[in-house]
Amino acid sequence: MIRTRRLGDLMLFGTDGIRGEVCESPDSDDLAISQLLENRTISPRLLRLVGEALSRIVDVDSQIIVAWDDRPDNPDLATALTVGLHLGGCKVVHGGVCATPALHNALLETNSALGCMITASHNPVTDSGIKVFDSSGFKTNPEMEREISELVIQLAAEDRDVDQTFLQELSEPDSYFNADIAHQELLVIRLAEFAGMFAAPNHHDLLIDSSKGAASEWLSKFLGRTGINAKEVSNIANALNENCGAGELSPSDSWTWEEAARDDHILINSLQRSPAGELIAAALDGDGDRCLLIEATENGCRVIDGDEMADHILRSAKGDWHLAASIESDLALMSSLNRLDANVKFSQTAVGDRWLSQALKENIDLVLGVEDSGHLVMSAPHPRGGRCLVGDGVASLLAVLCAMSCEDRAMPFSRGFKRRISISPSNRSRWTGTNELANTVEYIATNKLGELNRHGLTGEANLMLLETDGISIGVRNSGTQAKTNVSLRVAPGIEHSVALEAVEQIVATLNENLSD
Repeated sequence: MIRTRRLGDLMLFGTDGIRGEVCESPDSDDLAISQLLENRTISPRLLRLVGEALSRIVDVDSQIIVAWDDRPDNPDLATALTVGLHLGGCKVVHGGVCATPALHNALLETNSALGCMITASHNPVTDSGIKVFDSSGFKTNPEMEREISELVIQLAAEDRDVDQTFLQELSEPDSYFNADIAHQELLVIRLAEFAGMFAAPNHHDLLIDSSKGAASEWLSKFLGRTGINAKEVSNIANALNENCGAGELSPSDSWTWEEAARDDHILINSLQRSPAGELIAAALDGDGDRCLLIEATENGCRVIDGDEMADHILRSAKGDWHLAASIESDLALMSSLNRLDANVKFSQTAVGDRWLSQALKENIDLVLGVEDSGHLVMSAPHPRGGRCLVGDGVASLLAVLCAMSCEDRAMPFSRGFKRRISISPSNRSRWTGTNELANTVEYIATNKLGELNRHGLTGEANLMLLETDGISIGVRNSGTQAKTNVSLRVAPGIEHSVALEAVEQIVATLNENLSD
């Protein structure tokens, strides 16, 4: 029975909300929870439970806004979540089909107590899930996730019957808000801000891949009004995220023109030969909160990742900025800040854009959070006054286009060395970041590289970082999949071969200990 399970065993939330493959609702709440914990699958019954749990962490009669991306199962999940919220006495606003940053803006515009985005981001269209934002627009923190998890377990243990005659009434929202339209209106304001901060975009031609998400209906037209001849390519995809979008790309990807023409990815095989150094395309992920760019090279094309996008912005920046970067960002970005005209303070964070926001929230004017996957967190106008923080793939694209239009720019950073290796499948319970296995990993690294500083970071209890000047080795359990990740980063100018040997030995040891 779920009700006897220790809370410490619960994994309802991963790195970014709850997500998994959608399945039919089982006969009991216990089974709905078991499906998530054991198989990482979710059902409408689970979403109803989550809705009831969310209603218990806010005041009675609180308003909660719900939106979703265009996955076939999402209307049923939104209905179930709405029922759960109503059972708990909340008022529910439906924001409709939109991107995650559109839900973020709608939450603030409607002054709701919580915002719920039903999405699985870049996961396959057969998956879905939920991301939860508080009234200030920040994603759930571990404490809030623990409280929600506790409430879900408590609710499953209660005898609760719902009168079927009221289900239809409970499934209907109290009001509607067009989150997608409001998001487009906000982007007009943000473009004007970026143009004033840097320069108006002067790019001419661009292929756009919105991953067949909400932006695929309007982004190319939006860019056209700025003078950019933009063509959307993802509208020919069979489904959201299928052979399209940023979720199908990796930060280190590159292709010859011949390879690009044969690639299954709709954006990549649509690219045309272009002069080296020319920005030729942009890809959003399924829920629109991150973006990757494509640049032509001498013999083909390559991905411009989040680190390079952040660099484009900082190279044109003036004033006092605060940069936050995750432990998977290129060390070169942080180690060469003295080349910039701006005065940049730096913070290192755990993986996940919510930790970028937490690091930047004290002063949110000139701030930039970055993950190499294409998450850029920036300051945006709060619809009810002041500023807020949000990761928005379209806004990231606009900011980079404006920054690249500046004539007088600092020199770009020279990339360091990065290598990521996953142990999959992994028995994640055997890696804690502080146990004997972690001590063994530290011994291997120090034997190869000498004394290292060992520490963790807020937000990832199982993360172990081993660092010395210009070298960083991180080991962490994935928050969404049954794997353990090892990440090596080496600053430019430092030989990486010995560090790579250490990592390969670490991976071999972890494979022996974490594989069933």
